[in-house]
Amino acid sequence: MTYELHRLAAGSFDLILDGQIVGSVVREVTASGYERCWHAELLDDGPPERLPSPFSSTEHPFRSLDAVTAWLGGAPIVENFTEGQLAR
Repeated sequence: MTYELHRLAAGSFDLILDGQIVGSVVREVTASGYERCWHAELLDDGPPERLPSPFSSTEHPFRSLDAVTAWLGGAPIVENFTEGQLAR
């Protein structure tokens, strides 16, 4: 199984598994703007034995984005937009 993170906006990613969107990775920020933590979460709820590895529950918290990508087997971050693709 191969994961990728596709950036949607600052602190927000689609979680891709073998070419399919299966969840998201999002940054939680305090009201004053400080990064609190990151969450990797699946779109579909299911019993632990049916969740894709390494998930044992639908949502997992992390201290950093690096920790998320490492947990997902070194998942690369894919930038969805290049400068020429941005809306003008």
